[in-house]
Amino acid sequence: MKKVIYALALSALTVLPLAVKADVTELKVPLGAGGFGFLPLHIMKEHNLIEKHSQKLGHTVKVNWSNIGGPSAMIDALLSGSAHFIAAGPPSFLILWDRTKGNANVKGVAAMSSMPMNLNTKAEHLKSIDDLRPTDKIAVTSVKSSIPSIIMQMYAVQKYGKDQAFRFDPFTVTMNHGDAAAALLSGSGGITGHYASAPLDQLERKSPGVRSIMNTDQVMGGSTTFTMISARSDFQQKNPKVYAAFVSALKEAQEMIAKDKGAAADVLIASMGGSSKWSRDDMIAQLNDPTIKYSTKPENVMKYATFMNQIGSLKNNPKSIDELFFAGSDVAGGN
Repeated sequence: MKKVIYALALSALTVLPLAVKADVTELKVPLGAGGFGFLPLHIMKEHNLIEKHSQKLGHTVKVNWSNIGGPSAMIDALLSGSAHFIAAGPPSFLILWDRTKGNANVKGVAAMSSMPMNLNTKAEHLKSIDDLRPTDKIAVTSVKSSIPSIIMQMYAVQKYGKDQAFRFDPFTVTMNHGDAAAALLSGSGGITGHYASAPLDQLERKSPGVRSIMNTDQVMGGSTTFTMISARSDFQQKNPKVYAAFVSALKEAQEMIAKDKGAAADVLIASMGGSSKWSRDDMIAQLNDPTIKYSTKPENVMKYATFMNQIGSLKNNPKSIDELFFAGSDVAGGN
């Protein structure tokens, strides 16, 4: 099993400065893990929105959209300079912010999506995670640092006390969402639970016997940021036009999703290989679900930060949302 992903090149915190000149002409952006949480990036790519907004600011930029997979690989890419913006969940971002404070100084650019994750299972003995047995395995994208891992730690503290924060960690295994869904539905690999988001969440729960026993929004006490964008401080400082163009493109992509769910569903299905298992009507229905939102305003990111500092996962304790995001980021009213 992999070590916590943020052991990466951060162990010595000797991150080399980015070799960039003012306003790069090639912008490097990984598309992320896919699904609803990363839809704005695919809209930006499909409609050349970054290029459009960069042109408005008098700068020409080519966007290199890569298919780097997994949070560990994306973070390595950001720190090495082979990616300029990356998308990740709040816990992953917070650990990166914490580890690079005083050197690479990674900060948040904006939130991208908010949506719940559900812990799905078809194991008859599981009515809640309190019923987990030694042989049970819950698939998450990253042990200890993924959204589900932090959510289960929060639940453990709420129910059993602070000294039990890591009570459920031994039950988690690292697995990408596609493999986890396949293992859960087939009953292979000993996977008895999978923390899934749209659309795999809905696909799993349509399968006979599969049900949800935990919801992240319920543990967090409300709507919560699912994916957000971050960048290195030196890149943001040296590339003001490209940075501004990216933020404007992100906002336009979010607005486009809100205005035309059908067109957004088409882009989403195409981004997932155009498989016939993804019904356009189902995708539109899910995009109309009020729990799935696209906004630059962060939700409950500070709640993650405070909790993670309290249990020792973060050394630094941010005093406000402004400490986590770049000045001027469109995050007013966020928390």
